[in-house]
Amino acid sequence: MGTKDRYERLREQATTSERDSSPHTLLAVVSLAISLLLLAPLIWVFLRAGEIEFARAVELLTSDTTVSVTLNTLALVTGVTVASILIGVPLAILTAQTDLPFKRFWTITSALPLVVPSYIGAFAFVSAFGPRGVLADLLSPLGIEQIPTIYGLHGAILVLTLFTYPYVFLTTRASLLSFDGTVVEAARTLNHTRWEAFRRVTLPQIAPGIAAGALLVALYTLSDFGTPAIMQYDVFTRMIYNEFGARRLDYASVLSMLLLVMALGILAVESRLNAGRDGAYVSSGSRRPGLIRLGYWKGPALLFCGAIASLCLVLPVGILLQWLLRSGTGYSGGGFTFDAAYAWNSVGLAAAAAAICVVAALPIAYLSARGSSGFSSLPERATYVGYAVPGVVLGLALVYLGLRYVPFLYQSVILLVFAYVIRFLPQAVGTTESSILQVDPSYIEAARSLGYHPLSAFRKVVLPLVAPGIAAGAALVFLTTMKELPATLMLRPTGFETFVTYIWLVQGAGYYGQAAVPALVLVGLSGLSMLVILRREDTS
Repeated sequence: MGTKDRYERLREQATTSERDSSPHTLLAVVSLAISLLLLAPLIWVFLRAGEIEFARAVELLTSDTTVSVTLNTLALVTGVTVASILIGVPLAILTAQTDLPFKRFWTITSALPLVVPSYIGAFAFVSAFGPRGVLADLLSPLGIEQIPTIYGLHGAILVLTLFTYPYVFLTTRASLLSFDGTVVEAARTLNHTRWEAFRRVTLPQIAPGIAAGALLVALYTLSDFGTPAIMQYDVFTRMIYNEFGARRLDYASVLSMLLLVMALGILAVESRLNAGRDGAYVSSGSRRPGLIRLGYWKGPALLFCGAIASLCLVLPVGILLQWLLRSGTGYSGGGFTFDAAYAWNSVGLAAAAAAICVVAALPIAYLSARGSSGFSSLPERATYVGYAVPGVVLGLALVYLGLRYVPFLYQSVILLVFAYVIRFLPQAVGTTESSILQVDPSYIEAARSLGYHPLSAFRKVVLPLVAPGIAAGAALVFLTTMKELPATLMLRPTGFETFVTYIWLVQGAGYYGQAAVPALVLVGLSGLSMLVILRREDTS
């Protein structure tokens, strides 16, 4: 009997183990299927380029236009990244480690430029500093008929820097706040000056944070379409869109391949950096470094913070309000009239994308958080490829996919929402996975011991606990979908207008006043994302 009982127990354990592994296998299959579905359209970029004859491909790759566009893109990415570091790092130090007055206020104003879409910032700067802008009108009575042009490389670097440097500011400031101040104090006891202590101790510790923010800036700059187009500066994204409009898909596919390779290269560097940080020890003592006394530098520091806030926030919002006041109460002109249906179209698309992303993110995030094999994190990492792909490349890939394989979906809302899901699913995956990691696995085991099926245990125990993270992911997807420009322009159904397509339309026609209301609404909705930052600041 003893041997028989022991055999029965072993068989029961094997059955339980098999039953437990079955949901994980299903989860892995579903997650992998979702990842492959999202990555499939991107393969077209290489397949379409492979269809071009070799001689023609070499001709396109080595043409003067391709070389010029490549150099322009590299110059823009480099310029914006370096300038963002030069602004973001000092602001982070001033708000985290000095006795700067009103630090809380300057922290918020330094992060807020992220809520202004860069193309709206570009509209504002052209309206303020363009040939017929506000500055030109003010100087005209003084006899100054011509001012330096805002268009070109320097204008694109200026605008993109002002609205992307918060990536460097936020990552650097987070590193400074988690830094153990006793290390700096120990360096000071060795007769190091404040600058020497910063250079030898603080800077090496916060360098990964600076690099992470700089890589985000580089990736954003590489994929941005609106600002280079408005500033009339030829980079990959602008040229791809122009070639698409001219129906020269062979050259558009070659440029898309080059741009995709550059984007994946930046993503690979970021992944390598994160892997290095995961294995590194980071001191996180309870003591922060003593505040740096600014002394007579307090005035210049306040002037620096105020100048950045004025350029990034006061100027664009002021220009938008000026557009609104000049446009009149009818809010129509030049044959353009803003229709409330455009707002509902934007909300409907964003809500659909958010809902689908939440559903698709759940299995991927749960597998990544709770899986034990090396495969578990593969679907989660695969979703970030779509996030790194510029919207104009994704739009071109889906246009080709729709025309060749699913013509009934071409220029449909379904294909447009699919593009949003590919682009922004990682936002939902990230917040959901973070919430799942905070749930004690013993809760699931307790529910299973009470006889609940794995899916029932997840629904009754885990889902209520991770609901805030799911909601945060949905909100992020909703807000970023509302602002997405190139994919919306390329994939929307004919006659289907949204906030961003209407803003782009009236901007191209020169009727800036007609863009005031939708632009202000977009900025206001984007501002909701700052609630997360404000809450973190409250608890820091």
